[in-house]
Amino acid sequence: MTTAEVTPELDIATHADRAFFGHPKGLAYLAFTEAWERFSYYGMQTLLVLYMVHHLLQPQNIGNVAAFGAFHSLPMYRGLSGEALASAIFGTYAALVYLTPIAGGFIADRWLGKRRAVLFGAIAMAAGHFLMAFEASFLFALLALVIGSGLMKGNIASQVGSLYNEADLRRADAFQIFYLGINAGVILSPIIVGTLGQDVGWHWGFGAAGVGMLISLAIYIAGQKYLPREHFTAKDRSATAAPKAKLTRGDLPALIAVLLLIPVLAIALIPNMQIFNIYLIWGDQHFALSQFNVPALHFRFLSSYLITIDSIVSVSFLFLVALFYRWYGKRWEQPDELTKMIIGAGFSVAGMACLFMAAATTPEGHKISMFWPMMFELMNSIGFAHVLPVSLALFARLAPKALNATVIGFYYLSFFAANSMIGWLGGFYVKMPTTSFWLIHGACAAFAGVVFIAFKLLLAKRLMHDAPDVAPG
Repeated sequence: MTTAEVTPELDIATHADRAFFGHPKGLAYLAFTEAWERFSYYGMQTLLVLYMVHHLLQPQNIGNVAAFGAFHSLPMYRGLSGEALASAIFGTYAALVYLTPIAGGFIADRWLGKRRAVLFGAIAMAAGHFLMAFEASFLFALLALVIGSGLMKGNIASQVGSLYNEADLRRADAFQIFYLGINAGVILSPIIVGTLGQDVGWHWGFGAAGVGMLISLAIYIAGQKYLPREHFTAKDRSATAAPKAKLTRGDLPALIAVLLLIPVLAIALIPNMQIFNIYLIWGDQHFALSQFNVPALHFRFLSSYLITIDSIVSVSFLFLVALFYRWYGKRWEQPDELTKMIIGAGFSVAGMACLFMAAATTPEGHKISMFWPMMFELMNSIGFAHVLPVSLALFARLAPKALNATVIGFYYLSFFAANSMIGWLGGFYVKMPTTSFWLIHGACAAFAGVVFIAFKLLLAKRLMHDAPDVAPG
């Protein structure tokens, strides 16, 4: 484990620095570092499936990718082509992005320290983005991005908390500021990177993502003197290994229940996680994107902008749903986490029904009206706001004290599983009617909702009786 040393610019002993809107200067550097990292990451991810379908996996280009023959012969990709192969590759990439931070945190705690882990991760991600600009290095680019994200993703967020002592009430506000940086990057990147990639050239888009990552790296290096320094000694490690809470027999039912919820939560996440994959391909091919064009301004709405719309709507409803439950809680008793997740699953089903209706009501050869995608965004975002933050709160509530951090780490395995499954499900896009494809996703949300109901009826009262109420909102 790591400990903090005093730096002249940041009084880590008293945490008295309030130079950045009442917060330490280090928070500004971390927030802007993360904003540019997310700009580059989501810009590249927005282009990824479109680039593979429209360019890289075309017969005349696929031979340019180094080691692709051996890669394509792997069991999970063998026999796939076109949209199915692009979906499978994307699913593997996105899944590993959520798996490697577990190793990244271990490496930081044991050997590198968080600061060096973030530095090495940022360098690897910048290299990965620039390698994407060349067809031959495509697979090596994805590998560099996965490794870099694993080193950076969790370790930079953990440094936000280390700027404050445990009793400092500014900590929660600091994470809100930090996540505002994330959301700013997510909203802007499809507009800038997507426009360059789709309108100018794919490699220009990936190059822009690389430049964004270099800006992120430069900001992080510039802010080093405002972050806690780290060192490792035997004394430090023994001190941090002081007596901890022990797992008791009474903790086991809650622990087992949490572990059983991981695959169910993964299935619940599938409809939302498909947005960066087949939904984007389908929209590019079949949505009447021209409905959003503004000829007078020479503005053409590109399919990559669908991700910007999704980001704006999702962020808006995270805020609005939290605001609603604060209002509701002042008048009536708030529903518990499981009830909110059940509500979220219902809205997710409604979102998939919108995509089903879009496919079912559009005549052959016609473009799909943007009414249905916008209704999907509305329904899906309300469902997202009820499932994502609330499920994390549920895991935190049920996790035994002795294994709290470990269980939270397990929570992110649901994202790994969900992305693995969307890559596999994407292969059915070209094998079945589109109506059936989206019905499968609706069935995933419905199945998860039914399990959440069963869990609430059969187990929740017993397991959550003594657990503290940590539900958000």
